[in-house]
Order: sequence, then C-alpha cells, then structure tokens
Amino acid sequence: MRARPVVLLALLSTLFTAGCLPPVEDPAPAPAPARSGAVDPDGTDTPEEFARDIRASQDVAERYWTGVFQRTGAGFQPIRQVVPYERDGELDCAGEPLPRNNAVYCSAGDFIAYDVNWAFAAFRQIGDAFVYYLLGHEYAHGIQARLGIRKQFTIEQELQADCMAGAFIGDKVRDGDLEMQDDDTRELADGLAAVGDEPGQPWFAEGAHGTAEQRMDAFVNGYENSLQNCGL
Repeated sequence: MRARPVVLLALLSTLFTAGCLPPVEDPAPAPAPARSGAVDPDGTDTPEEFARDIRASQDVAERYWTGVFQRTGAGFQPIRQVVPYERDGELDCAGEPLPRNNAVYCSAGDFIAYDVNWAFAAFRQIGDAFVYYLLGHEYAHGIQARLGIRKQFTIEQELQADCMAGAFIGDKVRDGDLEMQDDDTRELADGLAAVGDEPGQPWFAEGAHGTAEQRMDAFVNGYENSLQNCGL
C-alpha cells in the first residue's frame, strides 16, 4: 500500500485487541524485525520515518473525516492531538494512568495517546501501514465520541471501530490517497486473523473484542462497502 506521498508497505502482522493494542514482543526499539529474512524488510527503521508516518496518517484521517462530515452538512472538529509517551502513568485519561505498550483514544481530553517505544518497535517489525491502521482505529473511537455512540457491550464498540477503520483505508485507496501494494491484502488478512479474543470469551464480557473472524468481517465490511455498513 502506498500513501501519497508516504509509502505504506506490509500491513499488520500482530495488531490490536480493541481501542488498544497488545504488546509487541519487544516493546523497545529492537534491531531485528519479526519477519524472517533481511533486517528492515520494509525499510521502516528510523525514528524520523516513524514520526513522518504518524503525522501523515493523522493528516489523512483528518481529511477523510472532514469530508465525511461535510457531505452530511455537518461541521467537523479534528481530534485535538496525538500524543506520544514513554513511561507508565506519564499521561492519564480522566485520572486513569495510561500503561506502557498501549494506544488509546481518550474522550475526556479528546486525544490519541500511544507508547512511542512500543509503537516504533511495531512499526519496524510490521511496516509503516501499521501506523495507518493504528491511527484509523483510534480515530474511529474519536468519531464515535463525536456522534454520541455508546454501545451496550465493548465488543460492539470495537467491531464498529474496526469497520470504520476498514472504511477509512478502503475509501482512501479508492480515492487515490492510498495505493495498495502487491502483498497488502494478504498481510492485512494475516494481521487481522491474529487479533481475536481467546476461544470462549463471552460476547458480553467487559473488554471483549470479538473473534478473529468477527474482527476480520468487520474490517472487510468497511473496507469493501464503506461506512454505510458500519451502523453509523
């Protein structure tokens, strides 16, 4: 996948569970990526590249959602900021300290926060498209907050955000802001297949995110059919 002017390559080999992401195997920047073969298969290995992709993915998300709201005749206020942090409790959301190895949208402060060391390690291991998926999912939670969407169960909130992230990426591919590369579809599918809840997790459990199949279906539904199938 290619963003203009930012390059997107392999997408998502270990992704998030819902509203936040599980730890990468080594949360600190590591010299060896998760893939087999040469180091840095995607050429995504510098902090400067990572910072550029963070900024670019935020810009793409803001343009996307501004356009969506404008088409409905509504004004849109972008998420206030995207904030990196490094230590447990360095930032809090409504008084709750944010842990390491995490990314989250905080409605109380209207910001997205992410552990920069963990996210950079994932960026190196997975590729720069990871950043677009991460920002797309968390931005979706910000849109849910703007629309007053609060589902009864966590899993419903998260599957809707997966669908919205899929719509974001799919629509930007269709309008030319993002360009699919040869292996992106397969790698996206592999990544989403790895993020489901453990077998037996009840639908109504607090923090449930959905099975791998449910999460895949939600993302693909948005990717292929845009937002009309996301229940907005």
